[in-house]
Amino acid sequence: MLCELMIEPLPTITSKSVRPALIGVPATLIRFPGKSVVTAQDFGRIATIALVAVTVVGLGLRLWQINSLGYNSDEAVYAGQGAALAGDPELTRFFPIIRAHPMLFQFLLSVVFQFGVNDLYGRILSVAFGIATIFVVAKLGHLLYGRWVGITAALFIAVMPYHVIVTRQVLLDGPMTFFATLTLYLVARFATTGRPGLLAAAGASLGLVFFSKETGLLLAGAIYAFLALSPQIRVRIRDLALSLFCLILVMGLYPASLAFAGGGASDKAKGYAVWQLFRRPNHTWDFYATVVPPAIGPLVILAAILGLWLLRREWTWRESLLLSWIVVPIVVFQLYPVKGFQYLLPTAPAFAVLAAWVLTCWRPSWVVRRAWPSIAAWARPLATALIALSLVIPSWQAIQPPTTTLRLAGGGGIPGGRELGSWIKDSAPEGAVFVTIGPSMANIIQFYGHRKAYGLSVSPNPLHRNPSYIPVINPDAQIRNGEVQYLVYDAFSAARSTTFANTLQRYVDKYAGREVHAEYMNVTADDGTAAPTKVIIVYEVQPL
Repeated sequence: MLCELMIEPLPTITSKSVRPALIGVPATLIRFPGKSVVTAQDFGRIATIALVAVTVVGLGLRLWQINSLGYNSDEAVYAGQGAALAGDPELTRFFPIIRAHPMLFQFLLSVVFQFGVNDLYGRILSVAFGIATIFVVAKLGHLLYGRWVGITAALFIAVMPYHVIVTRQVLLDGPMTFFATLTLYLVARFATTGRPGLLAAAGASLGLVFFSKETGLLLAGAIYAFLALSPQIRVRIRDLALSLFCLILVMGLYPASLAFAGGGASDKAKGYAVWQLFRRPNHTWDFYATVVPPAIGPLVILAAILGLWLLRREWTWRESLLLSWIVVPIVVFQLYPVKGFQYLLPTAPAFAVLAAWVLTCWRPSWVVRRAWPSIAAWARPLATALIALSLVIPSWQAIQPPTTTLRLAGGGGIPGGRELGSWIKDSAPEGAVFVTIGPSMANIIQFYGHRKAYGLSVSPNPLHRNPSYIPVINPDAQIRNGEVQYLVYDAFSAARSTTFANTLQRYVDKYAGREVHAEYMNVTADDGTAAPTKVIIVYEVQPL
């Protein structure tokens, strides 16, 4: 249902004359509670200024100290792919173009990297997708429930820790969420107008979701669930077939690129698909329940659930669409053994819109009608400000320099990684080989240091490892034969894998490893005191 403003008793605009978001608004005047009469043009200008302010706040959170830390492992991989596509002679040696995911974002990175490979450029591109998502969310909320619902939802996305953290990094999930939200908007437009061209555009947009990251294809299930739950939305078979054709046409660009690439690219992609499907669980079953709600915002989630409850007696296709967009990804990823912090990001816009509806449109039945305008004049802005503040504070904390070595994958850059790579690039001999605890630090060394690195934790079983990674079968023999010259300990990998950290330390002791370089960061102890602590140590080892 569309949100109505407090208005003067004047003739109202009908659905035949203007956009749906202004239905119920008088043709000449709008009166805000407790304020003087303003024109509809003034109302539009106020809304535009509010959206610009929201965007500026969102941009500030995403750009603040954005490049203070170097890339983490995933960022290094995706940026390395982009550099390889751009023809960078150094990084092409370490990062194969074909890896585990389609390459829309990596291709866009390669365009940016034509001006030089720079870690800042990649993050700025990700920020651009994040800001574009804010605008699409505003359009989505406007279409479904009214202009101010859209602006409020855009505010929540702009300051939401989940969206801020991910779109500050060179990750595939930020662009995927943009195209997913665009798809959601196009489906809503189709449901509103019945125009088949919009359904075809939604299919093409969903293809771009897949082209950003293949896991986004599961949102096709959300669209199917929506259509199944909304019999009032009539879809002709030929329109559905056209939409499916557009989806397959865009998706087909990925296998076509593999076929034209040659060199066994298709076989490599199949190997990645097998690895993705049969990977071992990397988190416990309660991972999403404990990690994602604080990132989206507990108050946002509670407001969204409240909105669904309040709308239960006035249920329309709008609620079915938003609920399907939330439930399908949550169920699928909960059942999927491999879990990642950023996997549920496409659900955030739907949560934001539902929460915004409650704050903007809900009028409690127990409030006296005459008293409601004066109550709403302060209650709604206060509640909106409270929820926004509950999001801004953790977002601000998340973009500050870390003070612990416990780093969640996808949670941000790695302290000391860029600096380590710079030292290796300047000090380690050409052809030097490094062994790290795991592939994460190895990727960082290869991106910044331009030296080959292997992860000790990489499994020798092909079914249990990323096909891009080469296992260290016999470290003893490789060190004795002079094939490995450096061992690298890092506290971030050690916090996740104590077994392999201890194994690497045994090799350091066995081969009289000599510390040649270290990186520090301020780590907060249990008593609250912070002190510089070694978090990355490079040991030079010699054959016995």
